[in-house]
Amino acid sequence: MTASAPKIAAAPISWGVCEVPGWGYQLPPDRVLREMAELGFSATEFGPLGFLPETPAEKAELLSGFGLRATGGFVPVVLHDPLHDPVPEVEAELASYESAGASVLVLAAATGVEGYDSRPELDAVGWATLLGNLDRLRQTAQDAGVLAVLHPHVGTMVETADDLDRVLAGSGIPLCLDTGHLLIGGTDPVAFAAAHADRIAHVHLKDVDLALVRTVQTGERTYYDAVVAGMYRPLGQGDVDVRSILASLDAVGYDGWFVLEQDNVIDDAPEEGAGPIDDARASVEFLRSALA
Repeated sequence: MTASAPKIAAAPISWGVCEVPGWGYQLPPDRVLREMAELGFSATEFGPLGFLPETPAEKAELLSGFGLRATGGFVPVVLHDPLHDPVPEVEAELASYESAGASVLVLAAATGVEGYDSRPELDAVGWATLLGNLDRLRQTAQDAGVLAVLHPHVGTMVETADDLDRVLAGSGIPLCLDTGHLLIGGTDPVAFAAAHADRIAHVHLKDVDLALVRTVQTGERTYYDAVVAGMYRPLGQGDVDVRSILASLDAVGYDGWFVLEQDNVIDDAPEEGAGPIDDARASVEFLRSALA
């Protein structure tokens, strides 16, 4: 890829750790972080609120104990409500960044309701508010020495190809390319990476079972049910042409993070050495080979 070594990170959601209430069994941080370290990761996303200690110093200490730093975190924020100011909650999130060595704030345009299975329609005022807030939060993060990116995400206010076109035209915020969520929202991630690689500043890598993706798109399954059914596959074992995406990013000198971030649901604590670590191992081995 680029002259510098590729930056590869993990994410707690690949171990089933999620901010959505009722999202399966939640593994404790010691096990998740230990398994990340065993696979050779040097960095992770923070994960949902409550997964890591609350204070910045304690977060940094826990991560460093496993030889890890933080890339940053996924932060769903309501951006479309004219009566809601998202800046204070983002500033509170940024308080942990410097001590943990984190550099990327991954924003999602939250609906304001739990889960990712439905969303309201925005009017002109809602869209204007959302786009304005994106640029405000980009500046808020920049003032703290952090890069803010927007993550188009299923069940958020920026999900579909039309939503994405509005953001590209109406805001200057860089994007997080999530290969799975783009596809489910109706955007070909390979084509998007080829057309907009210069707008991509952070990458969440997933592979998918396209047949299960189609069931979400048609409403046959909820997003959660499709995840449980195995919609996300280890990299190289699904229907996303990950190598073509990497080539498009390489062509523009991409030097951001590649985060293995594959939504997962587990029912109970797996035996030591088994469970989510198996898929994570297969994915990181594929990615290291592809980037080499």
